[in-house]
Amino acid sequence: MVPLAGLVDSAFLGHLVEIRHLAGVALATALFNYLYRPCNFLRMGTTGPTAQAEASGDSAAVILILLRNGLIAIALGTLILLLQSPLRQLGFTLLRADPSVMAAGQTYYSARIWDAPATLLNFVLIGWLLGRERSGQVLLLSALSNGANILLDYWLIVRWGWESFGAGVATAASQYLMLLVGLILIVSETPLAQWRSARHLFDWTALSATFRLNANIWVRSLVFISVYAFFTSLSASLGTVPLATNALLLQVMILAIYFIDGLAFATESLTGSLQGAGTLTQLKPLLKLSSGIGLALGLGFAILFALAPEPLFGLLTNHGEIIEQVERYVFWLLPILGFGSLAFVLDGYFLGLTAGEILRNSMILAAIVGFGPLAIASWQLGTNQLLWSAMAAFMTVRVAALASQVPKTLVAEAIPQPDQSPTPAAAEPTPDPQA
Repeated sequence: MVPLAGLVDSAFLGHLVEIRHLAGVALATALFNYLYRPCNFLRMGTTGPTAQAEASGDSAAVILILLRNGLIAIALGTLILLLQSPLRQLGFTLLRADPSVMAAGQTYYSARIWDAPATLLNFVLIGWLLGRERSGQVLLLSALSNGANILLDYWLIVRWGWESFGAGVATAASQYLMLLVGLILIVSETPLAQWRSARHLFDWTALSATFRLNANIWVRSLVFISVYAFFTSLSASLGTVPLATNALLLQVMILAIYFIDGLAFATESLTGSLQGAGTLTQLKPLLKLSSGIGLALGLGFAILFALAPEPLFGLLTNHGEIIEQVERYVFWLLPILGFGSLAFVLDGYFLGLTAGEILRNSMILAAIVGFGPLAIASWQLGTNQLLWSAMAAFMTVRVAALASQVPKTLVAEAIPQPDQSPTPAAAEPTPDPQA
């Protein structure tokens, strides 16, 4: 649902008379990715611990994980709102483009930035529901949010002519709708007695474990988004047409990745549940099944768009020069989504084990060794083909680094959990989100 709404955004903007609105929103989206996607540690750092606590029967820890990460989300969302002006100035200074494209991007930013608290809280709610294996409720929230986004896109962009500003308003409003419904679902089904565990909210041992896990995932996410931000910035340096071309290809990548992420979320939830229940022998068959399905999904998307680029990308834009350029680069989706699918499944596996250090280190290695050298060469030579090869190398190194750590986790005696702290020993132990 999330990438489909993004594709509809691109389709509405791509069919406007001026292509600058599509390019401007792509530029601003890179900035929002830089702001929000690193904060996805709020979801990633919630699902695994929640699944482990749920499987072990610790209902107090389940509630405390929600409350602790929710407080972090509110604090970060408020901080982003307070710093919105300097963040806009810094972001659009780094992400250079034509003045008309910059203006469209800043208009989108000014409308969407107000959804910061809702977006970050939604990360926590989704992570918590996934950890409890409530995927039906996640689907409901996603359908409501993204369905509303599509309807508002049509009304504000097509009917009212608000262009990039309308796209920003639609996204922000849909996030608040998702938050409202999510809170109603959680409060209505959680017994009042379980909320009494909130008195342990500021247990410093548990908080330090939460912050340690979240810090590692935050670094991992920051590096990941930095790669995409540099990719977009280098695309903009090549001109408006290459930027718009790469934006459409990235939308297809995101569509495929979200499908694969659904599989990764399930892997994360089930891995955490197996870890919490102590049934470690099921980890290997789970990982083999998830990896096989993920690879089929990734390659399936890549092959579909590589075989029929003109009719499929024609749904997103009616600018012939953009579609012609897309046909030159669409084959890069094969290695990117092939290796990327395995990397995202492995992300879910290690998140379920709360192995934040492994995720952090593998992402840093992939950015430095895989993406960096070819991206620099692309910038020096002004070649879009090299830029796409840098993205392919990034995914390849990433999956290799993660896969090299898998054998260590399949030792039956113990699963390495570098981000967990021991449960405090006491007559009435304080609930620990990592227990």
